[in-house]
Amino acid sequence: MLLSALSIGLGLVASVSQVAGARQSQSVFQPPAIPNPHVSYDDGLFAPLEHLSVLQSETYSTLAHPAFPNHSVRIKKSDFCDAGVNAYSGYIDIEARHLFFYFFESRNDPSADDVILWTNGGPGCSSSLGLFMELGPCRVTTADGPTYNPYAWNENANVFFIDQPVGVGFSYADYGESVSTTEEAAKDIAAFVSIFFENFSQFRGRAFHMSGESYGGRYIPAFASEVYDQNARLEAAGITPINLQSVMIGNGMTDYVSMGSAYVDMACTNASVPPVASISSCIAAKQAIPRCLRWTKESCLDTFDAISCGAARTFCESYLETPFWETGLNPYDISKPCEGDIADTLCYPETKYITNFLDRPTVRTALGVDPSLSAKNFSSCSDDVGSAFNQNLDEFHPMTEHVAQLLERGVRALIYVGDYDWICNWLGNERWTLDMAWTGHEEFSGQGLREWFVDGEMAGKTRAAKGLTFATVHAAGHMVPYDKPQQALALVQRWLAKEEL
Repeated sequence: MLLSALSIGLGLVASVSQVAGARQSQSVFQPPAIPNPHVSYDDGLFAPLEHLSVLQSETYSTLAHPAFPNHSVRIKKSDFCDAGVNAYSGYIDIEARHLFFYFFESRNDPSADDVILWTNGGPGCSSSLGLFMELGPCRVTTADGPTYNPYAWNENANVFFIDQPVGVGFSYADYGESVSTTEEAAKDIAAFVSIFFENFSQFRGRAFHMSGESYGGRYIPAFASEVYDQNARLEAAGITPINLQSVMIGNGMTDYVSMGSAYVDMACTNASVPPVASISSCIAAKQAIPRCLRWTKESCLDTFDAISCGAARTFCESYLETPFWETGLNPYDISKPCEGDIADTLCYPETKYITNFLDRPTVRTALGVDPSLSAKNFSSCSDDVGSAFNQNLDEFHPMTEHVAQLLERGVRALIYVGDYDWICNWLGNERWTLDMAWTGHEEFSGQGLREWFVDGEMAGKTRAAKGLTFATVHAAGHMVPYDKPQQALALVQRWLAKEEL
């Protein structure tokens, strides 16, 4: 059942009219901080809100916890997107840094269903792309505004979308503060997760899954590892640990080295579609692979030499990626051309509709976007954040060992990939999952790929063992829930239910 864009829009205007023109006020629920976050705290110092039902649309409530004296969370009810579920939005405040988030309750059973956290990649791209183009309860893919998404991931789960790090989407800093590495960002996310779960006892102990796309292949293993390690400190302080069950990574950039040679194979072989690059450029690229891999290993992995690693990146990109870029095809879906200037539309004109929607004053008021951003146009991706991460060569730190360590501790991992994506392709992701050293390596790598199905039709190929699942989604690009929403939802629902694909 689809709701029309008009009915969604009218619902939004009705909810906005109650708070339009008024600056968001705050109801503060902030207990005093204790000096040492690793010691036990007195329950008398902490008064949780207990239930989301206490939140209001007109005012923010501020959450805090004595174990995290430098962090707090502003949150309000935000009636938008899907009138059938409760929606909330707010900020994670880390002193002078503020990260924006959306939260949607499950359409099924919010009191029992699992919780999923989602982040997009970039680095520097807003999770509004995931929300409004892919897996959120509504989509904004035309100028008419939101329409109901029957394949939203909150069909059977409560879902967060987070604009991170600071400077992305509606996130902001008071005095120009910034985050430029994944490890810095991980600490803020882990603190937020704990504060939220501890304040709302309805979610305490609930199964929790961390998911992301693209550069999320680096983010999510680091974020989940920080949450897992933080659990020991929480327990020592008498706080309920986070019930981290799994990580889900879609078309991720998890291992740069594995992806490098795969760029050539995707452009020059029948790995997904017939070869798209010229014979001459493919030959030059294949000849450059050994030098690229050797230089990258020596300068970026064995020892991290920033200057030499940066030079290796320049060499590898010029030779291994050139065959594809010469084609003019969409790097996120090699089966079709890029629509528009990639710097403006990311090859998808829908991104402009999302930007325009989030620039509407009524929408910003409903979401509680901080007034300091009123004169700033929304941007899907931040060049400044991306440049800061690139300057630190953040992407060259492989995350395969993080995934392996999570698996060793019983945290499951789903690696899914649309097989038409070039930029974070299925070949590169398959290679690192097969090469990863962990106790399930032999059983996992010893299997061939088998087909998996949705409603009797082949949806892709998969292999699984010991908590690790690798799956392709056929004819999907970089954004699997956008291209294949039914298959993506089936994939996630089976994963949450611990069913085989």
